[in-house]
Amino acid sequence: MSRIEADVCVIGAGSGGLSVAAGAAQMGARTVLIERGAMGGDCLNVGCVPSKALIAAAKAAEAVRTAGRLGIRAAAPAVDFPAVMAHVRDVIAGIAPHDGQARFEGLGVTVLRATACFIGRDTVATDAGDTVRARRFVIATGSRPRVPDLPGLDRVPFLTNETLFDLDALPDHLLVLGGGPIGCEMAQAFRRLGARVTVLQKGTILPREDPDLVAVVRARMVAEGVDLREGVTVSAADPDPAGVALRIAGPDGPATVAGSHLLVAVGRVADLDRLDPAAAGVQRKPTGVWVHPGLRTTNTRIWAIGDAVGGLQFTHVAGHQAGIVLRQALFRLPAAFDPRAVPRVTYTAPELAQVGLTAAEAAERSANFKVLTSPFADNDRARTERETDGLVKLVVRENGEVLGAGIAGAHAGELIHAWTLAVAQRMKVGAMAQTIAPYPTLAEAGKRAAGSFFTPRLFGPGVRRLVRFLGRLPG
Repeated sequence: MSRIEADVCVIGAGSGGLSVAAGAAQMGARTVLIERGAMGGDCLNVGCVPSKALIAAAKAAEAVRTAGRLGIRAAAPAVDFPAVMAHVRDVIAGIAPHDGQARFEGLGVTVLRATACFIGRDTVATDAGDTVRARRFVIATGSRPRVPDLPGLDRVPFLTNETLFDLDALPDHLLVLGGGPIGCEMAQAFRRLGARVTVLQKGTILPREDPDLVAVVRARMVAEGVDLREGVTVSAADPDPAGVALRIAGPDGPATVAGSHLLVAVGRVADLDRLDPAAAGVQRKPTGVWVHPGLRTTNTRIWAIGDAVGGLQFTHVAGHQAGIVLRQALFRLPAAFDPRAVPRVTYTAPELAQVGLTAAEAAERSANFKVLTSPFADNDRARTERETDGLVKLVVRENGEVLGAGIAGAHAGELIHAWTLAVAQRMKVGAMAQTIAPYPTLAEAGKRAAGSFFTPRLFGPGVRRLVRFLGRLPG
């Protein structure tokens, strides 16, 4: 047991917390990092990294399964599920040293593997008996899966993203409760790996996203054999000889759906219960810690970042917010988090990426905007790879300022970056239209959508009259 004095104490060793701790220590601040679980947090251990590793394996299986469309004869893929999960664990292990305790101690960080709890406005205690008094604190405790208040759920086995990657055998029939990004990604991945999959969603899948883009993803998932049941209400869970059964009501009336495994993917909640923020004078809101735009809490010594704040629960947001906190906490420079240009990606196949406003969100704010689109079917690179399921959809002001961009299609997560820059810098769509895109690339689909902003004027009657007039001039 010890009493530690620090300049900065970071609670939580996920993406945001690690970035703050590394930056603070390397800039000369006495830094303490407290983590009760695995270093690297959810993203490394049970979130982004394992899920994308699993998706990569599923993509390989689907490539074998569909190779005939490119003239390659291939048998049905033979999926070795234990080997797939070994691949997932190997990817985690390869990244883990970068987030590991030894590396951070090498940077000068004091790492405490314990549960922290505030006992005052400037002090936390750990369940290992240590106390830390610091000039500045950063709450980066992340989030945990939300478990719905569903009758009978406590009587059946179920998976969340925290336990899904512990599977050692492929489910025979995976029921997925929730059609958000996690639900859709895992549903398609397990289907591609050979499991039967049923998704149960109260409304439409991916409800936050543009319906035209969602339609592209939905069509592919259904074509690959995922049983999508949208607009259904799940009323209860029951034990079943197959594993678990869910009672549902939907457009076709009441029914029961049974499966071997159940994945609950209905969102995440900020993980704050053991921290007792109130003891430090930190005010909470329903979704997490309440913060000013600069991410400072109601206790001016304490900031909060990432999933602990609620709202945009993305690893890249937490990492970005870490820099904002460092500028304030170490250098006392003004800085604020601007959520306007935060990109998000759902890693289904095809991927769905969005930054800025959707058309529906723009309509809520102003009627002075245009929607520009370009289908992947008109893109030569998409045709060469037989990946023509896709759409670029831009939202621009009447003056051409890019308000938002959405892409459903192959590599949408990579393609969205240029549009993130456009939204962040309030660029005009003409700048994107005039940029030279190498041929043939999928990026040309975005350029084509941007160029369509000028089509009515460029090929309108006024330009035709001008060309005829200039054509009559001598020389």
